[in-house]
Amino acid sequence: MNEQFPHLLQPLDLGFTQLRNRLVMGSMHTGLEDRFYNYGKLAAYFAERARGGVGLIITGGISPNRQGWLLPLGGTMNRYGDVINHRRVTQAVHKEGGKILMQILHAGRYGFHPFVVSASATKSAISKFKPKEMTENEILATIKDFGQCARLAQLAGYDGVEIMGSEGYLLNQFICRRVNQRTDRWGGALENRMRLPLEIVKETRGRVGARFIISYRLSLLDLVEGGNSRQEVIDIARALEAAGVTLLNTGIGWHEARIPTIATSVPRAAFRQVTGALRANLRIPVVASNRINTPEDAEAILASGEADLISMARPLLADPAFINKVAAGHPEQINTCIACNQGCLDQTFSGRRATCLVNPRAGFETELVYLKTGSPKKVAVVGAGMAGMSAATVAAERGHQVTLFEAAPAVGGQFTMAMAVPGKEEFRETVRYFQAEIQRTGVDLRLEHQVTAAQLRTFDAVVVATGVRPRIPSIPGVDHPKVMNYAEVLRGEKIPGQRVAVVGAGGIGVDMCEFLLHEPQQAIASWCQQWGVDLQGGGEGGLVAPVEPTIRRQVTLLQRKAGRMGAGPGKTTGWAHRLSLLQYKVRMLAGVDYLGIDDVGLHYRMDGEEAVLEVDTIILCTGQDSVRDVLQGQAEALPKNWYLVGGARVAGELDARRAIKEGAEIAARL
Repeated sequence: MNEQFPHLLQPLDLGFTQLRNRLVMGSMHTGLEDRFYNYGKLAAYFAERARGGVGLIITGGISPNRQGWLLPLGGTMNRYGDVINHRRVTQAVHKEGGKILMQILHAGRYGFHPFVVSASATKSAISKFKPKEMTENEILATIKDFGQCARLAQLAGYDGVEIMGSEGYLLNQFICRRVNQRTDRWGGALENRMRLPLEIVKETRGRVGARFIISYRLSLLDLVEGGNSRQEVIDIARALEAAGVTLLNTGIGWHEARIPTIATSVPRAAFRQVTGALRANLRIPVVASNRINTPEDAEAILASGEADLISMARPLLADPAFINKVAAGHPEQINTCIACNQGCLDQTFSGRRATCLVNPRAGFETELVYLKTGSPKKVAVVGAGMAGMSAATVAAERGHQVTLFEAAPAVGGQFTMAMAVPGKEEFRETVRYFQAEIQRTGVDLRLEHQVTAAQLRTFDAVVVATGVRPRIPSIPGVDHPKVMNYAEVLRGEKIPGQRVAVVGAGGIGVDMCEFLLHEPQQAIASWCQQWGVDLQGGGEGGLVAPVEPTIRRQVTLLQRKAGRMGAGPGKTTGWAHRLSLLQYKVRMLAGVDYLGIDDVGLHYRMDGEEAVLEVDTIILCTGQDSVRDVLQGQAEALPKNWYLVGGARVAGELDARRAIKEGAEIAARL
């Protein structure tokens, strides 16, 4: 056992079964669960995580009935025919020595279909359909459906089930006054509001017997008005323990909460003390979750006694071999989750298959395969940004002889600017990972090397990954000393003044506002003050009044097109960025025509009226152009097999996910 992580690697004896370590792959919907023909892919996805050594896996949510669907015709376990598909998953995991639970999830009013039901007929702000209030008979039938679903999961070979009672889904809707406005035995006092989950646990335990894991995922901080207090959460947890739960898993926040809980701007392990406060009141093992992405944090939480197990969902997307690397004494080789949501949740909530920005194989294990080559080639990769490092390391891993040329003195490309943005410090981990991979796979890295096409003639294949440069718009006076581009600012080459106009409101423009206004490495205390989070959980839903931030600069964000500002950031994180801009009093102007720049400032026209922004600095965040200097008039000098990837191929909004994916795909085909 690695002496640096003794608690993380320690087995956990549950009496009737044992987990091989304390790491749990938390539930995360991939989209593969919802169609029977994808279960082979789902089996391969989970098998790779089991092979990587994780102690326990929990599937994405599977509904016990039609009303509980997340999506129309979503993944359901309510008939014997469903068992056959799920056996493919359990057999694949067990073959690799792993254990797996099936999560039973009833979406309640969060379902994206017209059959939604809930405790009361109150519509969620993030939902399309208003739910029907469940009748007594429907509630009793749902209890039976949960029990039947668990029994079928047992027949399918699962080691247990997780009952989803967090994140604002049906059972969370029943236990909180926010949604539950009933006056019968299922509403009102806490003992009535928690009756449904308790009856479901009892029914489930009665159907599956004693030697079957039942995990219950409980919301510790609802982070919505009408949520439960800490004492109410403790009372519910104690009742669940008495009802027969094996493990108590934890969740933070409802999906409709206007507080980020898993985005990269949330400090690491932000909610550990909340889990610790619950753990002190229970005898059964408790699982900590949310923004835990390193073995060091996991070990510290376990060593402190704040939890018995650590749940990581996205970190196991990023690196399925996470725990094996820890056990082997190589934590530096972990491909760390940066909590960007771009490959996983953004994809899921857009109706696409989940994957991972830093690991394009996630969810595509049967399609993106890195086979050892039978005919090694001499491969040159030009550019050590995300696309180039991805291509170089995958090609070298496959057995090719790879030389990676980079004109700059360090690797990382545009990503090194992203990691300078407060709230995106995690991005450093990806650069660190690729540096370790370059060394491990034997890539010949040549920094500060401006390669020419003539030098590339001796290679069998060339991958051009030279990235992008900032696009300079045609605005009169754009060469004025007041003007800077985003790269100059983020690299520290130029320092903005106190009154700033940010031209361009895509993802880079929004990041620039964060850079101008936020302090780096935000502490948990200041993060809680900004968002109004009470980690003591004494009040309703764990909410308190947020503290007004200190305004460091006067910032105006402008965009040419009309409509909502800051729409560039991701689907599941963009709202948090926009709220942050409002908190910091950023003035936002849309539908702007830029007339010119002079000593006074930025002249513009909006709604037919001309005006001027009297500012000290104008920062251009107006897109990018591909860098293809190595090809200028020399493409014919390159070997026959040459490829463009990443920003060098398409200069759109900076897209590291596409860059890493394209680099890996090219390398997999070489």
